Amino acid sequence: MAIGVFDSGVGGLTIHRALVERLPSADFVYLADQKHAPYGERTGEDIVNLTRQGCETLFDQGASLVILACNTASAVALRRLQSTWLSDYRKTAGRPVNVLGIIVPTIEAATGVPWEHEAERRGPKIENLDILGLFCTRATAHSRVYEIEIDKRRQDLAVFAEPCPGLADMIEQGADHDALKAKIDGHVGALKARIGRFPDRAILGCTHYEIVADLFKAALPAGTPLIHQPSSVAEAMGRYVERHTEFDIGSSGKRVFLTTGEPKTQSALIETFWGAPLNFAASQVAAA
Repeated sequence: MAIGVFDSGVGGLTIHRALVERLPSADFVYLADQKHAPYGERTGEDIVNLTRQGCETLFDQGASLVILACNTASAVALRRLQSTWLSDYRKTAGRPVNVLGIIVPTIEAATGVPWEHEAERRGPKIENLDILGLFCTRATAHSRVYEIEIDKRRQDLAVFAEPCPGLADMIEQGADHDALKAKIDGHVGALKARIGRFPDRAILGCTHYEIVADLFKAALPAGTPLIHQPSSVAEAMGRYVERHTEFDIGSSGKRVFLTTGEPKTQSALIETFWGAPLNFAASQVAAA
């Protein structure tokens, strides 16, 4: 038994590393659907189907819990899979399994209130708005999940999303520093122009972006707080497995890295982030 971590590519490694630090004895299987990356420019149906196939692969590998370490999959596919597919899969598997996303703990960190909290609705005029910038894929921006869910909890917190098409793919392919810097500077500048000023805080709403968090920090005014998904997700996941002992997450500290794409050592950018060469093996049940 293990915890499965799923992403379209290498971005989920940011979540994976934080989970390993929080749950060091647990067994982990990481699956990158690099054959179909990036997800951010795909249709909703594609994202749902590919995410389901990835979850099935990880369950077949022995995972009892699967973490969608991908904002696009969490925003577009998670609720649909939980409501239409997961209960039947549990019956077929004959064991406890679940799929969790990364948006709930991120919104809790952004708002400072638990997910169950809903704010009392105020009048149309709110003084002293806190401006939250959201850098994300086009599919996540289109879902508007962050705007909708944050507004339910904090009417004084306004979310402005900046889609960054192509950025996740650049990170996935190990683009050089200058190209990444130019791309990120352009998106931070575009968000500033649209708002009329820089945001007070920012979410890196694609797990790939955490790999180049230093470039976002450099593009934003000094001291602008970034809401880091990995630490928020890891803490929430730690509490979840403590409450839900029915899920067997293993205890040998085993680490497996799989890809639906070409088995290989990942790029120098990923090696620098991870701190060592990282080789992905072929997925035994590759997504179609």
